[in-house]
Amino acid sequence: MSAKHPIIAITGSSGAGTTTVRHTFQQIFRREQISAAVIEGDAYHRYDRMEMRQRLAEAQRQGVASFSHFGPDANLFEEIETLFQRYGETGTGTTRKYLHSPEEAAPYGQEPGTFTPWEPLPEPTDILFYEGLHGAVKTETVDAARHADLLIGVVPIINLEWIQKLHRDKISRGHSQEAIVDTILRRMPDYVNFICPQFSLTDINFQRVPTVDTSNPFIARDIPSADESMLVIRFRNPRGIDFPYLLSMLKDSFMSRPNTICCPGGKMALAMQLIITPLIWQLMDRKKKAH
Repeated sequence: MSAKHPIIAITGSSGAGTTTVRHTFQQIFRREQISAAVIEGDAYHRYDRMEMRQRLAEAQRQGVASFSHFGPDANLFEEIETLFQRYGETGTGTTRKYLHSPEEAAPYGQEPGTFTPWEPLPEPTDILFYEGLHGAVKTETVDAARHADLLIGVVPIINLEWIQKLHRDKISRGHSQEAIVDTILRRMPDYVNFICPQFSLTDINFQRVPTVDTSNPFIARDIPSADESMLVIRFRNPRGIDFPYLLSMLKDSFMSRPNTICCPGGKMALAMQLIITPLIWQLMDRKKKAH
C-alpha cells in the first residue's frame, strides 16, 4: 500500500462484468480530474492467442484437463505483483495491451490475439487502476493483494456469470456453445483455487443475484436484466461506511448483515458512485498530504 502512489484493483472472472465497473471508475476519474494509469488484466496472460491454443492442445495430449487462463501456468502473476510494488514505490511501471479484436489491433498494425510491446506507464499519474482476473491474486509465492489500497470484487452468482459468458462469447466472439461449456469446465479447478480466494481479500464485493430462474444457465435465452436482480454489497471492514446515508439514497435497499447492504440491481451504478467516490477522495487526500 502506498500513500503517494495509490492503487485500485478490480478483480472478477471472465464474464463477471468488470468492464462495466471500469467504465464507472473512468467516469469518476474524469469528474474528479484524476489522472489514472489504466491496466487491463489480459495484458498479463502468459501466451497470446495462438500460443495459448498450442499450449492447450499440448496439455490435452498430456492428459492435463485443467489448463486455463485462470491459473498460474497461463498468467504472469509475478509481473502483476512487480507492477503494483513498483508503482506503489515510485509511481512508475511497464505494461502492454492484449488486442482482442481486429478493431483493437488495427491501430497497432498487428493481428488480433497478440500483445503490444511492453512500454512504460504514462507519467505522472495520480493513481494506478487495474481491472481483470487477478487484481487480488495471492499464492505461496505471490501476493499482489497486499500492494493495493482499494480492492473491489465483482462477483455475480455463478449461474449468472456463466449466462453472461455464454452470451458474450457466442455473440461477440463467435464461439460455439460446446466450446464455451468446455472452457467453463476446464477452468473450474483454477476458478476454485485462484479466483474465488481473491474475494475474501477484497475490501468491497459487488454481487448481482438474479430474481428470476437461472437454474439451468446453459439454456437461458437472455441475460437477466438489472431490474431482474438484486445487488449484494459486502464491506470487509464496515467502519466509516455511512450506512444510513446509503439506505436513504438507494431506494428499496436494506441491510442483511452488519457489513452488507442489498439494493435493486438497477442501482448498481449509483451505488458504486456513492460508495467509491468518498473512498477515492480519501486516497487523493492521503496522497496530497504525503507529498
